[in-house]
Amino acid sequence: MNTRAPSGLVRTDEAVSMHGQAGREWLDAMWRADPLADRVLDEDFGSSSSTAAVSAALTNGIDPDAPAALRKLFAFLDSEPDWVDHDRLDRAADALVRYSAVMGIVLGAASLLRGAENSIAGKPLAITGRYVSQPAIRSIEVGNWLQKVISPGGMARHGDGFAYTVRVRMIHAHVRRGIRHLGTWDDEAWGVPIPQPYMAFTIAEFGHIALDAMHRVGVRFTDTELGDIYHLWRYVGHVVGVDHELNPIDESDHIRIEQLYRLTSPGPSQDDRDFVAALTDDYLVPELANLLPGPHGVTHAVASATMSALQRVLIGDEASDDLHIPASSLKHVVSLVGPLLPLVNRARTLRAGGPSELTRRSYLVRDAEMQRMRAGYRVTHELVDDVHRTHTGS
Repeated sequence: MNTRAPSGLVRTDEAVSMHGQAGREWLDAMWRADPLADRVLDEDFGSSSSTAAVSAALTNGIDPDAPAALRKLFAFLDSEPDWVDHDRLDRAADALVRYSAVMGIVLGAASLLRGAENSIAGKPLAITGRYVSQPAIRSIEVGNWLQKVISPGGMARHGDGFAYTVRVRMIHAHVRRGIRHLGTWDDEAWGVPIPQPYMAFTIAEFGHIALDAMHRVGVRFTDTELGDIYHLWRYVGHVVGVDHELNPIDESDHIRIEQLYRLTSPGPSQDDRDFVAALTDDYLVPELANLLPGPHGVTHAVASATMSALQRVLIGDEASDDLHIPASSLKHVVSLVGPLLPLVNRARTLRAGGPSELTRRSYLVRDAEMQRMRAGYRVTHELVDDVHRTHTGS
């Protein structure tokens, strides 16, 4: 089987020799986007728009007279796979929400940094100008989506998490369309914009990469909870448009995706380093400093050193050096925090009166924290498609 990879990727022969058919599928899929979503944008919606039509179909169901591409997309979305277990999805949400604060930290200090190690994957954000600008706003948009996904019933057909995930899918299609209109994308070097492999890697960012980082700082999920969490992300991957051949099912699939992503990556660009610096300086450090007592100058300095230390602990010195993350004298101190967290969590559970009450309170605290951040950063929209509609009416 001949496999043609984008010329900008590296170690492609090694990807095939190490991972066999999975490596070939990874490289072949660099030429595939999401035709079900992309074709919706080719339809004529008259005085309305594709965004409005998708929103109406999510709320009311698909109109039998809707354009063919929209009907095909919703035929897929409305045909739930027989492997989906909604009880498991809800149990996953309950398990994750108890550690919302930790998950929020590791998504910024580990998951997004792992994504930034690949300059080709970051090009769509760099081209659209959303890479370095307003990292706090982008983080809150992601938080809004996670809030809906990680909720009881969130990924049910008429749940908010399902709707938000479909909206994310269509945002990806609009980004691909916008990049194509610019005429500057180099398919031969980079494959298609937002290809299937990088969509699958995004699932791994929220899945194993986040879970591994959470484990490193002391979060302990049971094997059953981990299985439920991977089940949740499998269904999110399905709804957001990841092909079933690449959509990860379990931990081993997530790890293989991470390995292929890093193995074939040409490394970070200056855009990626600028993104990491902006995310850290404009969002992660201020948020951490807000939790510390004392004068602003002191808390900011401590938060900055602590965040750099945490990032280095979670992704390693080599990747940190590539991304120009500063060295920190607190690195070894941060490494000692992990063993203490299980004790803290047991105390939290006892104080709350048991796991069920802790879960109930955790949803309330998570939602209140999202409201605080939205107010603090003056975010009045949900996802970026709201901003687009406001400015263009589409």
